[in-house]
Amino acid sequence: MLQPHELEIPAEQRRKRLYILAGLWLTVAVILALFHSVLLPFASAALIAYLVHPLVTRLTRVQVRGRYLPRWVGILLIYALFFLAVYLFFIAMVPQLYSEMARISRDGVTFLNSLTPERVHVLADRAEDWLRANGIPVAIATPEDIRNGVPTSGLSLNLEKTIQDIAASLTSLTRDHMGDIVTVSRNIITSVVAGVFMMFFILMVAAFFSIDAHAIVRYFTSLVPVEYGNDAQLLLERIDRSLSGVVRGQVTICVVNGALTLLGLLLFGVKFAFLLATVATVFSLIPIFGTILSSVPIVLIALADGFQKGFAILLWIIGIHALEAYFLNPKIMGSAARIHPVIVAFSLIAGEKMFGLVGALFAVPVASIVVACFDYARIKAQPSLSEVKLEQPK
Repeated sequence: MLQPHELEIPAEQRRKRLYILAGLWLTVAVILALFHSVLLPFASAALIAYLVHPLVTRLTRVQVRGRYLPRWVGILLIYALFFLAVYLFFIAMVPQLYSEMARISRDGVTFLNSLTPERVHVLADRAEDWLRANGIPVAIATPEDIRNGVPTSGLSLNLEKTIQDIAASLTSLTRDHMGDIVTVSRNIITSVVAGVFMMFFILMVAAFFSIDAHAIVRYFTSLVPVEYGNDAQLLLERIDRSLSGVVRGQVTICVVNGALTLLGLLLFGVKFAFLLATVATVFSLIPIFGTILSSVPIVLIALADGFQKGFAILLWIIGIHALEAYFLNPKIMGSAARIHPVIVAFSLIAGEKMFGLVGALFAVPVASIVVACFDYARIKAQPSLSEVKLEQPK
């Protein structure tokens, strides 16, 4: 029996079908372009549905009293576990994060209150001694030095006046905006309520996507000419291999990175361990740049307690990234999902320039799809070795 792609279709009919299907794809592209400003929740929901798809599929293979679990039951179970994890996170981590934020505020206020003229003078002397010891010709001048006409060599900096100006600016800014506390509080509450509503909306749309995943794939596959059905199926499999490594692999590596970072911070006694580990976990969602940006405050805060601690935590972070590069990435993502760092960097910069932070978060998944399509088209365009030999003249 002939397969659909093996049927003989008249050229005129084939051309007409291609025009109709091309028009349908063009209509979809135009709709997406016109309403691109509202695509973010649906793109986020699609990513969530894609992330949980393997778990939902496994749950649907579980039998309860001789019947397989429906997909909607699997999704509800996953959502229940998600909200339980969020609840446990708030119970365990939020008090730690709050205490560390309060500690930062207290330390900041204490430091500002300690900046008396005498204290500033001592700090200026220490800074000048450190700069001279490192061969930097910068002189830290105090108001008394300037009034007495004390000569300085190199670049002169009035540290006390600079600190006083900064403190005066902060005081003025606080006083000017004190009347906006009600407005700011209302805006914060409105933003929180809107964020919670959007989160539940995204989860609801993700559930719809996950329940009808096979039907959605079949529908879009029906927009492909029958004679190209096998090619479309192979392309979808190639995209899935690439995208699954980038999305699911990056989320897994993100969690591992956060856990190992927290462990290192606690082992070396670095301040604000929970806060810094949370920042490192979130920033790890952005490859390359996210890990670098999250490492800078960790090393700086560790250096404040001593050079040895700063150097030790730097080695720990380098060890984590080496573990990711040489073990986790090949094992979790696989060779089919790895994208060249130059393409990753280009996609991150392009995504950030076009759509800000959201663009940076979606840049690498979109780049993985584009690269998969590009490579498949490149392979299809190249003839096989047997075809080349057959085409050679005798």
